[in-house]
Amino acid sequence: MTLAQEMTLLGQKAKEAARLLAKASPAAKNAALTRLAALLEEREAELRTANAQDLDAARARGLDAPRMDRLTLHPAVLADMRAACLHVAGLPDPVGAMDSQWQRPNGLLVGRMRVPLGVIAMVYEARPNVTIDAAILCLKAGNAVILRGGSEALHSNTALAALLRQALEEAGLPADAAQLVTTTDHAAVTELCKLDQYIDVMIPRG
Repeated sequence: MTLAQEMTLLGQKAKEAARLLAKASPAAKNAALTRLAALLEEREAELRTANAQDLDAARARGLDAPRMDRLTLHPAVLADMRAACLHVAGLPDPVGAMDSQWQRPNGLLVGRMRVPLGVIAMVYEARPNVTIDAAILCLKAGNAVILRGGSEALHSNTALAALLRQALEEAGLPADAAQLVTTTDHAAVTELCKLDQYIDVMIPRG
C-alpha cells in the first residue's frame, strides 16, 4: 500500500466514524471519556514502558533537555491527562446547543446551532499528552480525529491511541473516531492535506 493509499484509508474510516459520532448521545461520549481516564490509570505501567522506548531513542539522538522533558510522561503529566478526561466529560455537551436565536419581522425564528465539524486532522510536536488532549476535545464535540504526532513520540502515541480506541469501543462508539498516523514519513502530512473530501479541518499545533 502506498503512503497516499494509507492516508486515504484513514480519511475514509474517519469520515464514516464521524457520521456515527455526530449522532452519539452525550452519555455515550462521556462514558468513553470516563473509561479513558480509568484506562490511563490501569495501564500506566504500559504507557511508561512505551514512553521509555521513545526516551531511549531520543537520548541516543542527542535530543536536548527541554525537548526530552516535553517528551516524558511524568506522573504529573499522566495525572493531568486523567483529570482532563474527567473535566471534559463534565462539561455541557456542545452538540445541538443554540448560541443565539432571534425572530425575523415575518415571525420566522432563526438561530445558530452548534454542530460537529466532521473530521479533524491534528498535527503536533513530540508531546504525547497532546494525543489525549486533542482527541478528547474532538470526541466531546462529536468529531472524528486523525492524530499525527512527532516521530520522537511514536511509541507513546501508539500506546495512548490504543487506549482511546478501546474506550470508544467499550462505550459503543466507533473506534475509528480516533486514528493515529503511525508512519514517520513527513510526506504523510502532505497527503493528508489533499484529502479535502474526507478531512474537514486541519490544525497544526505548536
